[in-house]
Amino acid sequence: MPTPTCVWDLKATLGEGPIWHGDAVWFVDIKGHRVHCYDPATGATQSFEAPDQVTFIAPIDDDDAFLAGLKSGWHHFDPKVGSFTHFGEIEPAHLDNRPNDSTVDARGRLWFGTMHDGEENASGALYRLDAEGPHVRIDDGICITNGPAVSPDGKTLYHTDTLAKTIWAFDVADDGSVSNKRVFAQVEIEDAWPDGSVVDSEGYLWTALWGGYGVLRFSPEGQIVDKIPLPVPNVTKPCFGGPNLKTLYFTTARKGLSDETLAAHPQAGGLFAVDVDVAGQPQYEVRLDLP
Repeated sequence: MPTPTCVWDLKATLGEGPIWHGDAVWFVDIKGHRVHCYDPATGATQSFEAPDQVTFIAPIDDDDAFLAGLKSGWHHFDPKVGSFTHFGEIEPAHLDNRPNDSTVDARGRLWFGTMHDGEENASGALYRLDAEGPHVRIDDGICITNGPAVSPDGKTLYHTDTLAKTIWAFDVADDGSVSNKRVFAQVEIEDAWPDGSVVDSEGYLWTALWGGYGVLRFSPEGQIVDKIPLPVPNVTKPCFGGPNLKTLYFTTARKGLSDETLAAHPQAGGLFAVDVDVAGQPQYEVRLDLP
């Protein structure tokens, strides 16, 4: 497997949440309060300032805008004018939580997690948001939630408890209810923690490694079958893009790295890319009636 190359050396503090939308890679810098966009055809880049910590964006059905999860709550993000419009709370402010990672399934449902912003309390939870009403809590008791991802048939949801180094799997019913929570995989790598994930078209799960210099590929049975090494320690999430969805993009982070480590790995915080043989799934759009 070839080593990914850095396609945008933007030195994000906490690059996260890449998605492929409109022939471009969109992602966030949570601690930098930015949404970024990279066009691989031209190399053009755009950056948008957010009101506070923006943790994920998801394209909205029948709209040229995005649903954005910020620490301050739900926002409608319109990149045409760079505006963020607040329209609702996600969790009570006294928890000092923020959203973290997310994914959209083929039915247009958003799956997302929350986490304690100070990374100390197990106050985070896993939620589902769909057109029927407010977001529904489906799991809790987690400090750092990560990597919600859905299998190609829509019947399995994967979710990561980063500090426990555990990737969970759930059965998903047609109505979005989940059951049969079970351990999918344990990441038993010293000084490495599972971060964001994505599922390819063959049903294999790709999981980024915080502190692990790479991304693991798991079979549907939970076995590690491949690893892509990256030249930076903190890899946060992969996504598939390109015209045939056979390019893997990776966000990375500088957060938590010493000056010495940053000097040895100057591209930390950059956006990386590598071509792969198996395509990913399309980026689905959230189906909601937003204010």
